[in-house]
Amino acid sequence: MGRAYQNRKESMAKTSDAKAKIYSKYGREIYVSAKAGGVEPAGNLTLRGLIERAKRDQVPTHVIEKAIDKAKGGGGEDFSVARYEGFGPGGCMVIIECLTDNPNRTFGDVRQCFTKTKCKIGTQGSVSHMFEHSAILMFKGNDEEAALEALMMADVDVTDIENENGMITVFAPHTDSFKARTALIEAFGDDNGEMEFEVDEIQFLPQTTAPISADEVPVFETFLAMLNDLDDVQNIYHNVED
Repeated sequence: MGRAYQNRKESMAKTSDAKAKIYSKYGREIYVSAKAGGVEPAGNLTLRGLIERAKRDQVPTHVIEKAIDKAKGGGGEDFSVARYEGFGPGGCMVIIECLTDNPNRTFGDVRQCFTKTKCKIGTQGSVSHMFEHSAILMFKGNDEEAALEALMMADVDVTDIENENGMITVFAPHTDSFKARTALIEAFGDDNGEMEFEVDEIQFLPQTTAPISADEVPVFETFLAMLNDLDDVQNIYHNVED
């Protein structure tokens, strides 16, 4: 399961090459997080993690600041989370996460991506039971045992831990994200209680992956590209084997 998130990132990079789209998606997510949990990163760990991730993805500071300033105003759009799932090209399983101010419009746009590629959008729960909703934390280090001990002491239900090329990657249920992050900062953070995570995300990871036929690959890439072109789509998860 450990490398599934990296496979998804590479897939997203292939089909989301427009920087403006990336900036827009980060801006929307930062705005929603700041509006819901406060505009100060020190008191809003979700926001802080988003900002760190945006900077790693080279999102300009002015885009980040604009989203936070917008949240300070108190008005603006009222976005909500929408999640759709179904079966894509070759029968692969797909989950699409959106932030939308118009669920009816978003559902129609996502459904059209399925329809145009002769795929089937499903009902809630139709494929998500085959994915793990996981918190993923990656940081520089080599002491896997110390990391695992710190997490267990904090009562974090670690589902997987990897130590490769000087990087430790921790996988835990999404509900344990805050506990896991706090435990690792306490164990490995600096004197100011700071710690840099290379990855700090919550994702859907497939329990198993499966290949699709060579004939289906172009359709699959078109399907992903169509979804990524939608402003409301934030993340796409699938079980296609690279």
